[in-house]
Amino acid sequence: MAATQGDAAHGAEATAGSLGRAAPRRAYWPVPLARAVPAGLLGLYTTFSADHSARLGLVLFGAFALASGVILLLLRDRFADRVVRGDFVLQGVLAALLGATTLAFNGGGLGLLLLVLPAFMAITGFLELYSGLRSRRHAVGSDLIGARDMLAVGAFTAVMALVFLMIPQDPILAIGLLGAYGILLCVYLAIGSLSIKWGTQNLRAADAPAERTN
Repeated sequence: MAATQGDAAHGAEATAGSLGRAAPRRAYWPVPLARAVPAGLLGLYTTFSADHSARLGLVLFGAFALASGVILLLLRDRFADRVVRGDFVLQGVLAALLGATTLAFNGGGLGLLLLVLPAFMAITGFLELYSGLRSRRHAVGSDLIGARDMLAVGAFTAVMALVFLMIPQDPILAIGLLGAYGILLCVYLAIGSLSIKWGTQNLRAADAPAERTN
């Protein structure tokens, strides 16, 4: 009888744990999927457009940065940790402001394009890296589940900042790299979002704090 009661209690705990892990997935998976949309549109437009002028690059980047910033601000409540949420709010505000400013000054030429691209990617990349590291160490729930994606996106974006600092002043090359960034970012975020939604992302890291507590 005692064994039966113990098995029932263990089953109830397992069910509660499964539901507890599912809730953060439901909260977080729309975030990377929504972020993938402007990145994908950026990549597709640059791929199929015959125009590779600096003006087009500024317009495309400005629209991408503005949309990305607005998405982060709209979805800020899906980040559980207060500090991580604040980091993404800051990232959203900076992205939206830089995007709007770039759209307003889209006649600034190649020099402006090669200034705003590495600035945007360095700032947002390092903010996302910090959020990913903090999520790995301190956060729980949705932030912990998304930590791997934050680290990957942050590192990729920071590396692209260095790439844009080192390339020659060639608008075709700059816009081509911007489009490639958009496509790769879109694919990674979309796959990450669906893997979180369907529960295929490795959640052992999310269970570790609870195991250490028990």
